[in-house]
Amino acid sequence: MVISVVLAAFVLILPVELPDKTLFATLVLATRFPALPVFLGVGLAFGLQVVIAVTAGSLLSLLPGALVSAVVAVLFLVGAVLLWREARKGAEDTEATTQVREQTSFLRATAVSFGVLFAAEWGDLSQLATAGLAARYAEPLSVFVGAWAALLVISGLAAVLGRKLADRLPVALLHRVAAGLFLVFAVIAAAGTIRALTS
Repeated sequence: MVISVVLAAFVLILPVELPDKTLFATLVLATRFPALPVFLGVGLAFGLQVVIAVTAGSLLSLLPGALVSAVVAVLFLVGAVLLWREARKGAEDTEATTQVREQTSFLRATAVSFGVLFAAEWGDLSQLATAGLAARYAEPLSVFVGAWAALLVISGLAAVLGRKLADRLPVALLHRVAAGLFLVFAVIAAAGTIRALTS
């Protein structure tokens, strides 16, 4: 393992992920479930996505940019729709939300968190950046450790902050804000697709 590559991956991935949709998705999950299963599920999803990104690092550059952008736009749009629907359901009172949390098992909360983040990470900037780093440095283990560490820091912060935000802000509002951000990312990805097709 090369420490300079680990640090390079960490320093590159951390700021890419801070304003990203996965941060907001983790925040929303942490308003519904306890922080520990959210962190575990999200961390496992990130780990698997980093393995996939590192493994496919050199292959991603062979895909047409327009195809990648189009798929990313569709994924963001689907995420926005799902979050908006969840916001409509989440308009219930706090007592009902607390009961749902209490009835959700640790394993189910972990599995839901894993599934949401695993689906959301496809084509993500951090995944593409990780693949690029793996292709550039030819140090897959070092890139994996650095990228996964950055993602774990982000998911840990989001899982803890999500619970605190849930106590201060309505869950439905958080879902709507996250849905709006997903929609913005969908529009940006669609614009990238159009640019790639017209150039």
